[in-house]
Formats: sequence, structure tokens, C-alpha cells
Amino acid sequence: MNRLEARYPEIRTALNYENPFQLLVSTVISAQTTDENVNRATPELFARWPTPDDLATANPEEVEKVIFSTGFYRQKTRSIIALAQDLTERFEGEVPDSMAELVTLKGVGRKTASVVLAEAFGKPAIAVDTHVRRITNRRLQLTKEDDPAKIEQDLKALVPRQEWRHLSMRIIQFGRDVCEARKPRCWECDLTGLCPYLPKSLPTD
Repeated sequence: MNRLEARYPEIRTALNYENPFQLLVSTVISAQTTDENVNRATPELFARWPTPDDLATANPEEVEKVIFSTGFYRQKTRSIIALAQDLTERFEGEVPDSMAELVTLKGVGRKTASVVLAEAFGKPAIAVDTHVRRITNRRLQLTKEDDPAKIEQDLKALVPRQEWRHLSMRIIQFGRDVCEARKPRCWECDLTGLCPYLPKSLPTD
């Protein structure tokens, strides 16, 4: 944790947002695409439908056009409109700030809920995405679990509570910069002396 903090002293999600609603919708849209793609699409999305009330009654075909570039646009459109309807009908248009309530929203799992809790509300939460799963399981071997919910619990048992909200973002960025899926850059890794993963890759591999 100390080495990752030294590498990324200031860390936050790469998704652009102005409020919890925007972060929640952006996180749902970010599935199976890059944060850059999401950030290119969401300014128009939130300009046209800035509140849950607006998005809840949006024309799906119009929303699809706006988020088309993020992939799986029909499924994502259904998800974010249903999510907005849930917020409007059940939470008076406000994004709840508890895991128990967030995961009751359509299309919201623990990973998305954890991102919102940590980033928008500053609450202790660990989001387990593909980077976190790969690095904590296969590479650092901090957990033997493959299920994201179980990985989350293992990490919470290992890491001080006050560090939870930053851990995910640091590991995710580390996975993008260094511990890549196809070929980890072991020769420039801050954790190489602590990591049991073998064989260590070399620049000429």
C-alpha cells in the first residue's frame, strides 16, 4: 500500500462527473469500454438529461445515439433509464449513500456501488474490477478467491479501513500502467520484490 501510495499520491476515478448521479450513470456506461470513451459521451448525455427525472422519461433511441460509441449501447440505455426511474420512484431523485440501497437499483452491482460510495461520498469501499481481480489474485496472490465479492471481503480483512477507498483506484491505475494483463512490466514494477508471480517478464520477452 505504501509503495502504491508513493506512486499515486493523488488518485481518483478517471471518469468525469459533477455529482453522484453523473458518477453512477457513468460507471454503468463504463462496462466493456474505456473511461475515455465514456468521458467523450457523457457531456452531451448530461446536458440533455441532467437529472434522474429527465433521464427516466428520455426517448431510448435518442439516448442510444448519444452513448453509441461506448458499445453495448442498447443494453446500457435500458440500464441507465431503468436506474433513473428507480431513483425517481424510490429515492426522490437522490442517489443513496449506502451499499444496501445502491445494490437494489437496477443495473447496479457491488463494484459500481463501491465506486460511487468511495468517490462520490468518501466512504470506505473497495471496488473489484478486472484489474483488481487480476492483480490481487493471480499476481500478488493476496487472495485465492476468483469471485469479486469474495475478493472484496479478503481485501477488507487485509487492508486498514481508512485505506479502502483509495486502494481500488491505485490498483486499477497500476494495472493500466505496469501490471498489464498480457505482459506485466515487471522490470519497472514498484512491487517486484514483494510479488510472488513467476516468471518475471523482461523487456525483451
